[in-house]
Amino acid sequence: MTYGSMITPIGSNSVENFSAMLREESGVDFVENSGFNNENWPLGKIKSLPNKNRYNTLLTEGCKQLTSKHGKEIFDSDETIVIVSSTKANLEDLPNDTFSSTRNILTDELGLKNKIVIISNACISGVIAINTAADYLQSNRYKTAVVIGIDVLSDFVVYGFQSLFALSNEPSKPFDKNRKGICIGEALGAVILTKEKINDDFHVEYLGGSSSNDANHISGPSRTGEGLFRSVNKSLERASVKSNDIDFISAHGTGTNYNDEMESIAFDRLGLIATPLNSLKGYFGHTLGAAGLIEVISTMKMMENNTLLKSVGFEETGTSRPINVLKNNLNKEITTVLKTASGFGGGNASLILKKVQ
Repeated sequence: MTYGSMITPIGSNSVENFSAMLREESGVDFVENSGFNNENWPLGKIKSLPNKNRYNTLLTEGCKQLTSKHGKEIFDSDETIVIVSSTKANLEDLPNDTFSSTRNILTDELGLKNKIVIISNACISGVIAINTAADYLQSNRYKTAVVIGIDVLSDFVVYGFQSLFALSNEPSKPFDKNRKGICIGEALGAVILTKEKINDDFHVEYLGGSSSNDANHISGPSRTGEGLFRSVNKSLERASVKSNDIDFISAHGTGTNYNDEMESIAFDRLGLIATPLNSLKGYFGHTLGAAGLIEVISTMKMMENNTLLKSVGFEETGTSRPINVLKNNLNKEITTVLKTASGFGGGNASLILKKVQ
């Protein structure tokens, strides 16, 4: 698996984003009149996007980056499949299919021959999409799978989380004692999975992944971390690795009381309580369907540069299990990493990556 494209509030490609994160920059800032009652909520907003057609503009730019970097041949092959991860797609298409413009843009920009696969499973969509791509490659039907995660800010999303009393009135602080909730963001991320290396860029090996549903609540996670525990256990089994083989965890870490507590319990049950981990939500906000992709890409940059990034906003442990949240950037060789995600509806997903030596 290698880099495709990455556009967030702090950078227009993976190099710019990683450099900004090394400087501990955050793209989360207060947006005027963004709340239902004209409150100024902190959001991860890409300032270069127009007020209208934000989704289409972002997706088109992501496609142009993909073709500029890899050429068009890889995308218009009948041995390539494209999978899109998004929780909402383009709400401006309502009342029609919100994914209609997604299909049109991808077909026009990439010249696709195969039907586009859409995965919309709340905030675990990105991790599930990568797992699904790996399954397609293992079936021997395709040689290449392109996974694109994208979501943009909208009144629907901000008002929705506001109605749940889940929004933080300051930049989110995942796992911190004084965390106040979630900050929503927008982004696009893409990775390319292949059976063989396609260029000299940094590559990682996908070892395995899985998903599980704890069916606890429509929006609240299991208090015992059961779904995440089962997912990670299955991923470890499929990857043929043990808990003590994991060098680093890229956690979901939304900054809400229940999610962060649940993750700490699950990691404790898995024997991963001492493993270094971070949440990247403090840099971008929670980008929903794009989160799994941009966080995997960021983790790949950490592996490439042997540098673990701190969890922005974290100062003091605020979970019942004292997990090893990074308070500072750390230079360290990392070979095998775990990525987790949790979402509405009781969904949990995970995957394991290994640096290609």
